[in-house]
Amino acid sequence: MTKMASLLRGLSYRFNTPTPSTDFKKAKNEDALFPKTDPAVDGEDCLHDCESCSIKYPRKFEIDQDDKLYGNIGGWNTHLIVATGKTDWVRDVADEKGSVMEAVSKAEEPTNGKMMLSASNMPIPLSSHSDPDGQVRTTVLLLPAFKFIDNVTPAAVPDLIQHCVNNAPTNTSPLVDPASDNSLTSTPLPAGLDMRDCPHNYLILLCSHATRDARCGQSAPLLKKELERQLRPLGLARDFDDERPGGVGIYFINHVGGHKYSANVLVYRRRLSPDGKPLSEAAQCIWLARIKPSDCENLVRYTVLQGKVVKPGEQLRGGFDRSTQLTNSAPEKGAHPETLISLKMYTTNAP
Repeated sequence: MTKMASLLRGLSYRFNTPTPSTDFKKAKNEDALFPKTDPAVDGEDCLHDCESCSIKYPRKFEIDQDDKLYGNIGGWNTHLIVATGKTDWVRDVADEKGSVMEAVSKAEEPTNGKMMLSASNMPIPLSSHSDPDGQVRTTVLLLPAFKFIDNVTPAAVPDLIQHCVNNAPTNTSPLVDPASDNSLTSTPLPAGLDMRDCPHNYLILLCSHATRDARCGQSAPLLKKELERQLRPLGLARDFDDERPGGVGIYFINHVGGHKYSANVLVYRRRLSPDGKPLSEAAQCIWLARIKPSDCENLVRYTVLQGKVVKPGEQLRGGFDRSTQLTNSAPEKGAHPETLISLKMYTTNAP
């Protein structure tokens, strides 16, 4: 079997049929959360880094190689990614005056659990315009729902949280038949807000926040270049303006904690139906660290396309799998606002 055929074979990977239970559990260790590659099943290539990769980090790019990674992140329930058109931001994105990030940090917290907030390099739509108060409209991506919401202004953030985030599936919502899941799409939206599907099957989020740590500003563009080199022959590379269904979207985001383990990479994966078509929501998020350009070939082949982890002991920080109902942290019982950490703490105070 050729390497191309081997990669495409990964597209046939299917998640387990989800059980109706809502009892998510904490995976006991890094080998229990996601499947690990096995050379007997995946071939000898899973044991080796990319030999054709010529991209390398700068000579003085040093990271912590000793700490145990697994479980050193907290759980989260939803993830809001804000289009800013930038690849770097002020130290705390909530301090960016007049931004959606600032408005989110000051708004009431979601009723369905902790929300991770990220600024991203997704461009502000060219058709965007300022409203009468001078507030620029932008787009946000809501995960694990895989939904874009357009025309979001700082003033619209309370409505965004109330009508979109609070009604959205979470990382610990059981997977359901998409035909019967209309909780979000059937929710009437306030005037001005528009919702649409994210066209991609997979998302790769790379921390590029150089203001917080220069290593992230160095690693993100290098990883993106190598990831695109691996994705292009498979027909899976997607630019910002590429609305073809499927493929892999690669976005830069701000600080996620753990810069000393650069590069941090989050992979969101939609569940596939038996006929290979993507279902509406993310079933997995696989959060990795210590990723190098030479890891990208196997990252695409096994993690993005198959939901497997190549080096869990060295690189897995955590994540969730809604198909097996496992997370890296104990799920909260009842997402009452008083039990939630603040958005500002969650998005900026990690080392």
